[in-house]
Amino acid sequence: MSSTKSKVYFGSVQQGKLLPIASFAAKVDKITDILIEQTPIAKKDKVAIKMHLGFNVGYQTVPVFFVRRIVDAIKKTGAYPFITDNPTAVYNAVNRGYTQETCGCPIIPIAGVKDGYTTPVEINFKGFDKLDMGGVLKDADVLIDLTHAKGHGACGYGGAIKNLALGGYSGPSRWMKIHAVAQRDKYWDKEKGSPEHAKKLVEACPYGALRYDETYDNLIRNYHDCHQCLTCLELDLDIGAVKLPRESYSAFQEMMAISTNKVLETFKPEKVFYLNFALQITTFCDCVGVIQPPIINDIGVLGSKDIVAIETATLDLIKKEEIIEKNIPPFLKHVNLDPNEDIHPFTRLHGPYKDPYETVRFLEKMGRGNSDYELIEILSPEETAKMKPSEKVFEGEPSFF
Repeated sequence: MSSTKSKVYFGSVQQGKLLPIASFAAKVDKITDILIEQTPIAKKDKVAIKMHLGFNVGYQTVPVFFVRRIVDAIKKTGAYPFITDNPTAVYNAVNRGYTQETCGCPIIPIAGVKDGYTTPVEINFKGFDKLDMGGVLKDADVLIDLTHAKGHGACGYGGAIKNLALGGYSGPSRWMKIHAVAQRDKYWDKEKGSPEHAKKLVEACPYGALRYDETYDNLIRNYHDCHQCLTCLELDLDIGAVKLPRESYSAFQEMMAISTNKVLETFKPEKVFYLNFALQITTFCDCVGVIQPPIINDIGVLGSKDIVAIETATLDLIKKEEIIEKNIPPFLKHVNLDPNEDIHPFTRLHGPYKDPYETVRFLEKMGRGNSDYELIEILSPEETAKMKPSEKVFEGEPSFF
């Protein structure tokens, strides 16, 4: 860990005056410009903007309004930006307003249209030897990690790390390796249990996180849906066929840190920067493709050259907010709202084994960043309250009246 604090720039959604020059858009623009100035983007550099374009009927990704402004700012350097995500999200991005025309740049599948344009990266973790990283990342000179901060069922939080850890790889690596690592620790003892007992456990799980595979006599846990309510352990108390290993949850967090680190190794550190939009902060990830009520009030935008710093700062700002209790999904029956417990809102929602800081700590141990940060507010409400209005506030042309 460096002894020097990493800089994280922050723009609040709150403004001190109802003026364009004091608006949230102005803050996004200024933070983007600061980060571009700190990034040696050469003329004709290919700039990959990795973001999640969403699925199905979900619209709570980074608004295209801001994407266009960021793209335009990059173009001013003489570089060639493009947006990239998994093939399905790219193909259907038009449904959520993302097109080459609206964004101002091409939108390219990260591993090609058949999800097969990849480059192998060695990991050697929990029995997995390699992952297939999206080949488009290898083609790029600069990386902008553009992220919507929100909750996540498997790890508590989906931010800049998750955007690269899962979104930077082909589908088979994402689902059959990165997510599947949670299954490596044994939690079902078929010698002690029985098919009948397994089926009772499946029926008893209030979140549908268990299923029984009769062919292999195997009880399978979906760690994304598990909220560690311990119902299965209570039902299994006198038999001892089931475990709920904390290591399984940690394995997924560590795997995400490893896969993110491999993506970042592709780029020179100075050629990368991060933007986190803490707006429409929902309980679950955008991957579910469903509109969700925000669980935390809108906070603002954060930008940094340090992924560990920006993730820590984003989580810290979210922690300062209280959960919007009326927006807690009614199917979450074990949300911890005890004010005497000092835990993160996402841990309250997703369970004690889902610590949103855990992946960040793993990545910091890999030397990828510094959790000790300096939060620098840009165009604060106090500052913008003193601003004088510009001569022209409203758009008056062309007039249709």
